[in-house]
Amino acid sequence: MTDRQWTHAGLDDSGYAALASELPATQLWSLLLGVAEARASQRTAATVYRQWTSDRFVTSSAVDQRTLNAIDAQLLAAAADFEAIELSPLAPLGTCSAVAKTTQNRIVSTMRGTEVVSDPTNVLALEAAQRLAKGQSLVRLATSHRCVRAQEVPALPGFAAHFRMFCMTTAGRERGDRMFLTDAVLHHIRTHLRGLDLLESHGYSFPERSVKLLATPDCEHLRERIAAALEGVTVERAALEHGYYHGLQFKIGARSSNGHSLPLIDGGAFDWLTRIANNHKLVYVASAIGSQVVASMYRTTPVERQDR
Repeated sequence: MTDRQWTHAGLDDSGYAALASELPATQLWSLLLGVAEARASQRTAATVYRQWTSDRFVTSSAVDQRTLNAIDAQLLAAAADFEAIELSPLAPLGTCSAVAKTTQNRIVSTMRGTEVVSDPTNVLALEAAQRLAKGQSLVRLATSHRCVRAQEVPALPGFAAHFRMFCMTTAGRERGDRMFLTDAVLHHIRTHLRGLDLLESHGYSFPERSVKLLATPDCEHLRERIAAALEGVTVERAALEHGYYHGLQFKIGARSSNGHSLPLIDGGAFDWLTRIANNHKLVYVASAIGSQVVASMYRTTPVERQDR
């Protein structure tokens, strides 16, 4: 049994155990699909409409699609060194919780052994592992993806249950003095800053930019190497205490239209490839920017759109 007893009230221990672990996966998926079919057959058009108007997971984005596409165009131009890849809306069940330090309760799981993508950087780790296994020595990938997350979100502009995220990942084998890691992190930071520069020429503003570098004690010398290579931007240093990252994390912030300084971009090193491929020599760096937050809180020119 889990600590969420209310979710399986009415099932005895053996029934829950069968669903949770004992039934073969294909048999369980078939069972659940049959349940979904039965549930759907009982719904009416009015029921579907009521959900459409009230369910935060299905309501449309508050940001115009042309605006998001224009933001993506500039970010992809900045990330010319990265191969742009279009991901499936779905990923294998456990893509986040089995590899990263998170819980499946934050993910929208499906009834076919998959989950709705909540963070494309986790999915790109799987793609990178596959490419490295096939002999590719350096894997740089970028994507823009609409993500869905089940946890509560701040009541702020640009934050919602589903949102557009632009992310980049770099994967490869470590070199002497951990140069692969520091070069990759530095490359990500510079690429994101270049993306902000391009967006500023297309109706956005990112004043008072700063780069915050966080490190565990054993990676402080790597943090200093990265800081020394950054020019023209304020650099802050802090201790890394969150176990989600592996030694190094960076945040890029800027003052938003409402006057607050926000961590607009987040990235760092992860041990996901080590866990996926069981190879401690593999390095994985990932970073992301919230396109929807950019559109909602950093635009300086009004969006021209017709009334619906």
